[in-house]
Amino acid sequence: MLLTITTTATPATDLGYLLHKNPSRVHRVDLSFGHATVFYPEATPSKCTMCLLLEVDPIGLVRRKSGPAGDAGMLTQYVNDRPYVASSFLSVAISEVFGTALGGRSKDRPELAAQALPFEIQIPVLPSRAGEQLIRDLFEPLGYLVSVSRLPLDPQFPEWGPSRYYSVTLSGSQRLQDLLSHVNVLVPVLDDEKHYWVGDDEVEKLLRRGGTWLPSHPSKELIAHRYLKHRKNLTVQAVEQLTVGAGLEEPASADTTPKPPGREEALESKISLNAQRIFAIAESVRGSGAKSVVDLGCGDGKLIRELVKQSQLQRIVGWMSRSDRWSTPKNGCASNNSRPPFATELS
Repeated sequence: MLLTITTTATPATDLGYLLHKNPSRVHRVDLSFGHATVFYPEATPSKCTMCLLLEVDPIGLVRRKSGPAGDAGMLTQYVNDRPYVASSFLSVAISEVFGTALGGRSKDRPELAAQALPFEIQIPVLPSRAGEQLIRDLFEPLGYLVSVSRLPLDPQFPEWGPSRYYSVTLSGSQRLQDLLSHVNVLVPVLDDEKHYWVGDDEVEKLLRRGGTWLPSHPSKELIAHRYLKHRKNLTVQAVEQLTVGAGLEEPASADTTPKPPGREEALESKISLNAQRIFAIAESVRGSGAKSVVDLGCGDGKLIRELVKQSQLQRIVGWMSRSDRWSTPKNGCASNNSRPPFATELS
């Protein structure tokens, strides 16, 4: 998986200051799903190119139970396109490797970080199930000149036809912070798949990354829908905040507060199967329009804790089985050997 950024702004080697990566060195960063290597194949005063090479370990992902979502079987866990195409793995790598630049900060060249500079971005393999037009619809409104070339499924077998992968070049004058945020947000949108669980934190991250440009983007609803993995409730929440501009008055300062290392990797950690079941049940209840719920065998009340967040529910009943141990009302579900139900009225 490869991403290149080239500038001809003089002196072009200032790109190293903006990215906080010295052009004279090779930089390697270990990630939870592989490692990223940053190097500069060309670094002269007139032209400088940075390459981000991301190597994903698909076998390691399976072993740590965080392989591609929605796998139908063991074969697709090991044989897939994740190591080769731009995806949410690339977005996480950008956040981890270029976090300071993504926040719009440069200790040595602060004036350049605030300026729009001429850049050319190349993504050799970018998936788009919706075709070339979606790539143009996403990047052209942001001021890029977009060059797209569709890749064949297999050059040795042209009769197989074209693939859903494209080689994309973006050219334009942008602040480096904006350029990185565009790629960070829109690559997963085009791939339409994320390798980690999408929750409420993703809404906040989308607003933070897209605060300066997403509210005015003509495809903001589509971007939010795909970025949030088609979760309707999260999409509605994001679009509402984008529309009214809530919390977006000072988008540039949102990233200036130092964050604990590994925050992005924490977001991309795989959620447990039991938690996925709980979220799926809660979403089904929300979609049904139910006013009351009975949880038979509520255990330690994990499902109940999720259900109490839904404003339409007026009554929730939890009943523990005899095998469940006695617990305090800490989570709103208590029982003893006679298995009494716990019920609560929600205002």
